[in-house]
Amino acid sequence: MSAEVIVAGAGPVGLLTAALLDAAGVTVEVLEREAGQSEHSKAAVIHPRTLEVLTVLRTEGDRRLSDVLVPLGRPEPATHFAVLPDPLDYTGLDTPYPFLLVIPQATTERVLAEHLHRRGVPVHYGHEVTGFTQDGDGVRVTVNGSLREAGYLVGADGARSLVRREAGIDFPGTPPSTVGFVADVTLADPPDRVRHFWDQQLGQAGIIPFPDGRCRVFGTVAEDTGLTPDQVRVRQSQALTVEEVRDTLRRVTGTDHGLREALWLSKASDTTRQAARYRMNRVFLAGDAAHVHFPAGGQGMNVGMQDAANLAWKLAAEIQGRASSVIIDGPAAYERERAPIAARLAANTLAQGALMTTFTPAGAALRDLMSGLIAKGGETADELAAWLSGLGHCYPPGTPGHPLDGCRAPDFALADGSVHRRLAIDRFLLADFTPDAVFGHLRPHGAEIVRALPWSGLSAALIRPDGHIARAWTAPDVEGVGAALEEWTTRA
Repeated sequence: MSAEVIVAGAGPVGLLTAALLDAAGVTVEVLEREAGQSEHSKAAVIHPRTLEVLTVLRTEGDRRLSDVLVPLGRPEPATHFAVLPDPLDYTGLDTPYPFLLVIPQATTERVLAEHLHRRGVPVHYGHEVTGFTQDGDGVRVTVNGSLREAGYLVGADGARSLVRREAGIDFPGTPPSTVGFVADVTLADPPDRVRHFWDQQLGQAGIIPFPDGRCRVFGTVAEDTGLTPDQVRVRQSQALTVEEVRDTLRRVTGTDHGLREALWLSKASDTTRQAARYRMNRVFLAGDAAHVHFPAGGQGMNVGMQDAANLAWKLAAEIQGRASSVIIDGPAAYERERAPIAARLAANTLAQGALMTTFTPAGAALRDLMSGLIAKGGETADELAAWLSGLGHCYPPGTPGHPLDGCRAPDFALADGSVHRRLAIDRFLLADFTPDAVFGHLRPHGAEIVRALPWSGLSAALIRPDGHIARAWTAPDVEGVGAALEEWTTRA
């Protein structure tokens, strides 16, 4: 067996999956069909929850990958919803990262790949997975005409995933009706911050300055909306040109901002699909292999990396014989938790697409209404910020309990440090908030007990390796805590 897990795909989702599995002590290798790391960037931002996820990975001197990435990007205090004029404010979010980090995907990939290299985890470029078979003992993967064996296979190989196709997993969804463009360019007169433009007759465009001097330009012209799927395919088959980008910028923003050259040109549609299954026996899907959507709000890579965070600790526990039935096929199984997140992602990106590309008086009126609600703050703005940031994702608990069950744990203070930097991918944390350490005598397997400063009126919280709360208690229920530890950390 070449590894306990083979990951197909060396994008951010595949690399993070491998890094988290490695941190749990699982042997893993990554296979990527491309000859090397991409210099181009589909994704351009990292949201707060993804930075929290990256905090679990330690590098030299106990630095975390989030510590490495933040200085390489540019923090922005707000983000857009459907390029509406009024942004969503991130500055008040309860997180160590109350900002949107503007950073090219290529930089994120490089940092993850360098981390794996330091850890001795092989990432094989130019290794194309062309098929696989599986049985009760493992998976045999065909790579460049030869066979490699592993216990499990994770398909993080993108929207056209061979792993998904070979597993026989359907990919239903909504056909496209809109074509947009994405380009990385150099501008002689770039804006000093993220800018968005929308015109009822002409279309919409956005400019995101990268820290390295390049700019991400994206948008949709009015004539590329309301198309049939066949028209979309024809339009996407026509290569995007620098002149098209320059012309769109002039028409929508009033200037081409001194566009000098295009380093990367691409088109994107609003095709929206979700895999019917996320697991087929020993094969898993994550990221774009499991869900694709209109690229609105910079959510795709982030939700995919959060897929990886949910999957890795559960797969590691299964491989190492310490997984409970709750996480293998129970209410906290990978697919049962992540598929609803992708369904909500599809709905919100379709809604954003409608707000962004309905170039009519009715579309303009709806944009004004939504933007006004965001500007007022309150529940609407809070809900949208919680969704895009990833901080509001909660997993439904299997049984009724405390309202915090299934929700993400904020970085509350411990007697020594804070909870996010105490997390580890191979164990739970039992946070004991009682002044007299009521739960200190427990000796759980697969969990560490930590003293915590008072938070949210709790006596205890069992924190999963991915930073979500498995169970929370107000009363000092020693028996209930012991039962929950058994339920979540005892082998099925």
